[in-house]
Amino acid sequence: MNTLEFARRRDRLMAAIGPKSVAVIAGAKDIRRNGDTHYPFRQESDFFYLTGFAEPNALLVLTPLRKEGEVTIFVNPRDPGAEQWNGRRLGVEAAPQVLGVDHAYDVAEIDKQLPQLIEARQAIHAHFGFDSSFDQRVFSCTSKLKSQRKLAPQEFVDLSHSLHELRVVKSPLEQECMQRAADITVRAHMRAMESCKPGLYEWHLEAALISEFMSNGARHAAYPSIVASGENACIMHYVDNNATLNANDLVLIDAGCELDHYASDVTRTFPVSGRFSDRQKELYELCLFAQERAITSAKPGAKFNDPHDTARKVLTQGLIDLGIINGPLDSALEQNDDRRFLVHRCSHWLGLDVHDAGAYVEDGKSRAFEPGMVLTIEPGIYIPSNESMKDVDSKWRGIGIRIEDDVLITPEGNQVLTAKAPKNVDEIESLMEHGL
Repeated sequence: MNTLEFARRRDRLMAAIGPKSVAVIAGAKDIRRNGDTHYPFRQESDFFYLTGFAEPNALLVLTPLRKEGEVTIFVNPRDPGAEQWNGRRLGVEAAPQVLGVDHAYDVAEIDKQLPQLIEARQAIHAHFGFDSSFDQRVFSCTSKLKSQRKLAPQEFVDLSHSLHELRVVKSPLEQECMQRAADITVRAHMRAMESCKPGLYEWHLEAALISEFMSNGARHAAYPSIVASGENACIMHYVDNNATLNANDLVLIDAGCELDHYASDVTRTFPVSGRFSDRQKELYELCLFAQERAITSAKPGAKFNDPHDTARKVLTQGLIDLGIINGPLDSALEQNDDRRFLVHRCSHWLGLDVHDAGAYVEDGKSRAFEPGMVLTIEPGIYIPSNESMKDVDSKWRGIGIRIEDDVLITPEGNQVLTAKAPKNVDEIESLMEHGL
């Protein structure tokens, strides 16, 4: 993405907060993992959205209509010694031109410069309550202004109210990036299906996923990959990935890469042996039909809850037809008889975060879809072998199925970004038998 894309985002945010306010956005810090080892650095999503800058400890200040310049960034200075150990830095001198900002300062100058930037502003928009050191720094700056009898901001406003609404609708450049991430993830899931064999371990499939991610330029997974075979598929966020793949089981893979900070998020469920049993096929095709119907319901003007409500009705009726739930449908839905089998909701926003920013409700009602929104659609059926399912025929127990795709709302309806990942029974079985 180019500097103009980030400048447009900053302009939109400044228009949203108004000319009497100031926005202060902190970048992420290096986080120690253990000993002298740190986690791989990943920029804070809101900061990256507004700057495209991926170095730690930075701070962005937006001051609408400030005649000396509206956009100020604080960055780590150049340091040959530190850079030899930990990598190159952009530095203060290069930051204005490279990032398209008005002013850049050394991070050591924050406490000196920030009071001047917030002076005479009515409100400060920031993410308060997440980092006590950031909160203290902002409050100290306001206290300093007051002690000098200067005008200090009187209001402290949660930045997410304005900024996160901007992130909900993706620009054409964001959509292109998310399609590339989706394409890499599709290939990774296909490679995992192709490499699956009874007797391997779940981690072998995880290794296939990661290899495909990295081979295509996506250095990191967007979240810890879930490779859950058999009963493990009934654990929503299973990440041990260390069980043996047994021939009679299904394996559920929920995994996606992160490319240029944008996430993909895909789930496929398939038989370890390469062939669905009759009972596995019945439940699987029910879940697939529910997902297809849910995807059809996602279009401009429809409500965010529509895919979930659609999938829920289809799945509940299917479970009634299979004798797993007692009917009729209206009664089963009213009494929430489906809830122990349908554990989670069907969708979430997708973007810089896997569960991306943005409200799901407006004025107390489910939000309407608009072109440019991206969401997942992921119905699931879970029937673990535990006491809560003792009334369910044993032939169904121990099965977890989820099917998930990434869906872009378009003016005409929607586009499934991950449509090339096989999910029909015949497609899956053919790929597992014949390979790519």
